[in-house]
Amino acid sequence: MAAAGSAAAIFPKAVAQSNSRGLGGSPTAFLHRVRAAREAKQEFDILEHCHKLGLSGTETFRPPATPEAIKSYRRKAEGYGLRVVFNVPLPKTSVDVAAFDNGVKAAKEAGGIAIHAAMTARRYEEFDTFAAFKQNFELCQRMVELAEPVLRKHRMRLAIENHKGWRSPEHAAWIKRLGSEWVGVCLDFGNNLSLCETPEQTFENLAPYTVFCHIKDMGLESYRDGFLLSEVPFGHGVTNLGQMVQNLRKRDPNMLFCLEMITRDPLKIPVFTDRYWATFDDSHSPLPARDLARVLRLVRDNPPKTPLPRVDGLSAAAQIKAEDAYNRQCIDYARRHLDL
Repeated sequence: MAAAGSAAAIFPKAVAQSNSRGLGGSPTAFLHRVRAAREAKQEFDILEHCHKLGLSGTETFRPPATPEAIKSYRRKAEGYGLRVVFNVPLPKTSVDVAAFDNGVKAAKEAGGIAIHAAMTARRYEEFDTFAAFKQNFELCQRMVELAEPVLRKHRMRLAIENHKGWRSPEHAAWIKRLGSEWVGVCLDFGNNLSLCETPEQTFENLAPYTVFCHIKDMGLESYRDGFLLSEVPFGHGVTNLGQMVQNLRKRDPNMLFCLEMITRDPLKIPVFTDRYWATFDDSHSPLPARDLARVLRLVRDNPPKTPLPRVDGLSAAAQIKAEDAYNRQCIDYARRHLDL
């Protein structure tokens, strides 16, 4: 079936240059392959796939549950030279702490280097009021406070993604306030454009706390209610990938950059609608007019070099073919231009 196709056949150059320095993969980069495998009631082996692509790490799902499976997973990851970041659900209440402890312990024993958490949906779609946003943000903070002693106990770092929920000043202030060496950031290079931040603004605020990254380039295009936002092949968007990678490597030469070229239709960022602004309280969670102006200027001055990716109406096989092609372009660019 398509989901189980040979990565060696699809990415011959990538496989020939195995274990590229610092470049990993995230599950959403392989979204259509993951979906096809699930529909076929098969398991998508992201370790195997990333190894065949010649990558040197991966973010993945929950760690294995049994001692035998944990040992087997670690042997495989270490044999392939892959660093692994796991997703372990954070505790919402004290009742959940024991399960989180078990999950972190399993991740550690399986060779995980960190835990990833994407704690929000898209702020401008999820909430209708600032009060609702604030309540959710407070819940996220309580969850991490419950998780921190477990992370400290197992000496495992948590990387909280900027997942279109918080502007980077809010995110950075929270991490700084928490003050734990075990809690940092999964820096997504493009998400905060949806909250009217340039990639440079997001980088400046979150880079000091970054544990690992979701590396992506972003394309922009105007539409009636605002602008469209889309992951695009590296080098086709507005993100200064070279400078960001170089600066992060100065902070941590072993930084893992997980490819997240999500192959989907462009996201609509409706900045000209009242709903978009409902969660931005002027005194507590402001979005300055100058930031909106910067991003709208970025949209105006950077029309897409090629049409933004779209998959609506494509067959499942065609979606996988497009996903593979976009990922191949990104991997090739990362090797030629980013030393990844």
